[in-house]
Amino acid sequence: MEDPKKVAFYTLGCKLNFSETSTIARSFKDEGFARVDFSEAADIYVINTCSVTDNADKRFKTIVKQAQKANENAFVIAVGCYAQLKPEELAAVDGVDLVLGATEKFKITNYLNDLTKNDMGEVHSCEIEEADFYVGSYSFGDRTRAFLKVQDGCDYKCTYCTIPLARGISRSDSLENVLENAKKISEKGIKEIVLTGVNIGDYGKGEFGNKKHEHTFLDLVKGLDTVEGIERLRISSIEPNLLKNETIDFVAQSKTFVPHFHIPLQSGSNEVLKAMRRRYMKELYVDRVTKIKEVMPNACIGVDVIVGFPGETDEYFIDTYNFLNELDISYLHVFTYSERENTPAAEMDAVVPLKVRKKRSKMLRGLSAKKRRAFYETQLGKTKTVLFEGENKEGYIHGFTENYVKVKTPWDPALVNTLHQVELQEIGEDGIVRFSYVEEKAVV
Repeated sequence: MEDPKKVAFYTLGCKLNFSETSTIARSFKDEGFARVDFSEAADIYVINTCSVTDNADKRFKTIVKQAQKANENAFVIAVGCYAQLKPEELAAVDGVDLVLGATEKFKITNYLNDLTKNDMGEVHSCEIEEADFYVGSYSFGDRTRAFLKVQDGCDYKCTYCTIPLARGISRSDSLENVLENAKKISEKGIKEIVLTGVNIGDYGKGEFGNKKHEHTFLDLVKGLDTVEGIERLRISSIEPNLLKNETIDFVAQSKTFVPHFHIPLQSGSNEVLKAMRRRYMKELYVDRVTKIKEVMPNACIGVDVIVGFPGETDEYFIDTYNFLNELDISYLHVFTYSERENTPAAEMDAVVPLKVRKKRSKMLRGLSAKKRRAFYETQLGKTKTVLFEGENKEGYIHGFTENYVKVKTPWDPALVNTLHQVELQEIGEDGIVRFSYVEEKAVV
């Protein structure tokens, strides 16, 4: 009997991509392939691409070279958002054999009849209007947590974003299916599930993108809260206008949902928000943060913000800086605006020079470090539950409290994927919190 063919995967971009890579990998396993690490020699390399930042485009070529180095005769496949947006561009990259768009990537094994190297990548890419069906997926990023996809696509038309072009209309998994996948994850002994999607607050639109909401995001949250065996559920990113009071109140008293929210803001200037075509003003954002802190004083709140959007004057940027400085939030994810083809923002005047974008980005990263430290300081002396992760990082094991405070302690393999009650004691020079055990290493 001949050895099974080997396949390796590389994922760029978001948690959603990671969950989809896992699903694609399982389809290879069902066809008898053996999965190996990307650094090893494989017969097929699958690269799941991202289109959100400039950097992701450039990194693609580097990753193809990595695959060729491991096996110059390997069959290289590109899937994902960038593969949908610019299939010809990826197909032209030296070494790429096959490019699959948004609907084709989940039928990847149907395209593997002939693994002969091509001079030019072959493209199978649908019109994005055809991406109207839903494929559920979940991933095991490590043994500790899993990313569970509940929704795909987006109906919002933010002027800077290519995601609706890359992923199509907003559509959701059925509640029944999501709960089924959550059960499968819990049976694997994974302690934490992170909900993921393109616009998860929009959950409920049918799998074909029809506008009838059979279930709401609140129904989803309530349903998941009843799944046995999951210790923690975390909402990843949710739009401020879709995060309702009922959801916040439910999370506050939930057994498993943790007090951690990640809410995109993008700008603290209403003028810039209008130019971005966001669906709220900054006043609504303040209202969401105030509500969360009212019912969960120790909640961690992360914020996405874009700097250097066309028309962002010094004054508008300072508005954003001051707005964030005064807001009771815990950390920032800062994105430097980069032009994207086929988006209205790419055609806008008043372009902010790159040098200015970088300077603003640096200022907000500094503010993020200050905010994170201030949040950690409010948690010192408190008793929290830590879930330890699986990696030995320079002799230490790291973990996160339910409200996303990062801690570390000397490496001990017995701690991996276990929960412990600890008292947070001090912030180390590296910005990570040290603790003492409340009970002698008894697992919760």
